Amino acid sequence: MAWTRRLPLPSPSPSPAPAPAPAPARGSAPSRPRVRAACACGQGGRGQPAGQCSQRPAREDADSDCSADSRSDYGSRDKPGTTLGRTVPDGNVLFPDIFYTDHLLFYERFSAYQDYILADCKASEVKQFMAEYLEKVLEPSGWQAIWRTNVFDVLVAVVDVNFPALKAVVQLSEPFLCESQDSSFTLECMQELLELKEHQILLQELFVVYDESGGFDQTALAVEHVRFFYRCIWRTWDEEEEDEFDYFVRCVEPRLRLHYDILEHRVPSGLVADHQNLLSQCEELYEKFLNVRNSIPSSDSDSEAENVSMVEGLKLYERVEHIKQRLKVIENPLLRYVFGYQKYGSLQAKGLRSTGAKVIHVVPWNIKADLLQQLTRDKLCPESCGALEIQFHRDPLAAVSACYEGDRVIICPGHYFVDGMFSIADSIELEGYGLPDDVVIEKQGKGDNFFDCTGANVKISNLKLVQHDAVEGILNVHHGKTTLENCVLQCETTGITVRTSAELLMRNSDLYGAKIFMSLLLDMTFYEAPRITMVNNIIHNNEGYGVVLVRPAMPSEMKDAACAEGSRQEQPGCVTDELELCKRAQTSEQAEKNSEIANVLGATSAKKRQIHRKRLSELGFTEADDNLMSQEMFVSVEGNQFKWNGKGSFGIFFF
Repeated sequence: MAWTRRLPLPSPSPSPAPAPAPAPARGSAPSRPRVRAACACGQGGRGQPAGQCSQRPAREDADSDCSADSRSDYGSRDKPGTTLGRTVPDGNVLFPDIFYTDHLLFYERFSAYQDYILADCKASEVKQFMAEYLEKVLEPSGWQAIWRTNVFDVLVAVVDVNFPALKAVVQLSEPFLCESQDSSFTLECMQELLELKEHQILLQELFVVYDESGGFDQTALAVEHVRFFYRCIWRTWDEEEEDEFDYFVRCVEPRLRLHYDILEHRVPSGLVADHQNLLSQCEELYEKFLNVRNSIPSSDSDSEAENVSMVEGLKLYERVEHIKQRLKVIENPLLRYVFGYQKYGSLQAKGLRSTGAKVIHVVPWNIKADLLQQLTRDKLCPESCGALEIQFHRDPLAAVSACYEGDRVIICPGHYFVDGMFSIADSIELEGYGLPDDVVIEKQGKGDNFFDCTGANVKISNLKLVQHDAVEGILNVHHGKTTLENCVLQCETTGITVRTSAELLMRNSDLYGAKIFMSLLLDMTFYEAPRITMVNNIIHNNEGYGVVLVRPAMPSEMKDAACAEGSRQEQPGCVTDELELCKRAQTSEQAEKNSEIANVLGATSAKKRQIHRKRLSELGFTEADDNLMSQEMFVSVEGNQFKWNGKGSFGIFFF
């Protein structure tokens, strides 16, 4: 086997007085403060390149601390004194303290897996690369650890390491220390258990006992990297995946980023629950699939029982593959917000009031008499005012929540802070009275989308929507038609998303600050495509493309994507999963006009019609309905300005 040469291990770092410990990642609460190894700048914040200081060192010799020889999260075998923290194990106070390693920062883990452990190995080579790494950094004997399982903790001494198996050879420490859920795990019982295991324990089940000498720092960190990898990164089916792409880029990085996004509360709680449930389902189904596959003999016999097993195995395989694709979607930082979390199904329209009356809801921030007079003249007294009912509300969210089909919400000038989501399931109008900069709705807190629309005909106008520290997009059109007119949207994350069968009319509006402006779902199997009209809008200063089309890829496109992926070199923070960006519109900023979108979509439309005709032909139909197929997503794209978008005006994401 051809082994890829990897970077040498970092040089040992001196052991000065520890710098103040940085705050742990949000969502984690260490039982005892952790002391960072090496210099205070180290391999600091998430996604930050090694060697770039994220904080000012507390010691006077800061320049020497940030030298190339001290950028390491590994301890030293040669210098006395540990640079790692310690923590008290839960439970039995008789247990010794253990090294505190389970709250490493994103970039510390990223760098360890990319530079020192996995490099560009394939999935089938992971265990071998892991073993080679451990041989370089792990002390083969002379250290103690707590062997921790779901039912007991016991103190053991490591006397050797079986590197290829990623196991430690252990014996019980003296005196015998054990804590269990019942009293059955006696000294004799544990000795018998170890004999059955030939005294070999998985390294990931060991927690290294704290040692002040510094001689076991690398051992403690290496065991932590193994434990974290097999608990949070590795999947039992990974080894059977195709090895066309290197494993780190394809699996490790997206899963590692998802783990830290969850820790930092950047993933909706519902999506986190979905991910955990899907993982459990996939593991259970994959185990059943392996059992069925292993039960089928390798002979060419054609018995009825074997045929039944084959059919059952194929069904299980299809279910496993389906769940694996859903997991990849959630692990992908772009697609997780587009596909991953379908919570809008619970939005139910109220319909018309039982009386049939329609109401105008007024939200006054601080209304004066002259403004009330103007508002009454302009908005509240139409020609057929009749028995028109008017309700006043303290905030926009309360007004929208009180709406029924056909109602109208008028928001007076002011700056409104909203902690919640606008769920609009009925056909209503939401209008600011004045210019967008005069009527501002700002979202507070993280969580769900800002606006979720499923109503048949929703109109939002003359508003400025501001989103900070967001988890999801600013506007999500799931069903029906939403008109966005004369609005300003200050976004984060996915900006606007228009899903299959929904429709968006965006006119005279300004959108900026999004990682993705618009993610459009197009299912090539059906022709319920989203329908978009964009007229006289300004799409600017977005992190990615101005407009993004997300759709399934054909086999030929995936082949081209594989070639492009093979020639691409990834860096931290770049697109890495094969579900992500595989084709980009290659035009200069000056040429990125509305015609670019029309041209690319024209080619997409032609391919779509060709595929549809082929499928109809296979079903016995000889003609396709071109009128139906010609109803493209972009009904009109005219007069828009695309400026200063990070990757250009328009991009296509195949999945």
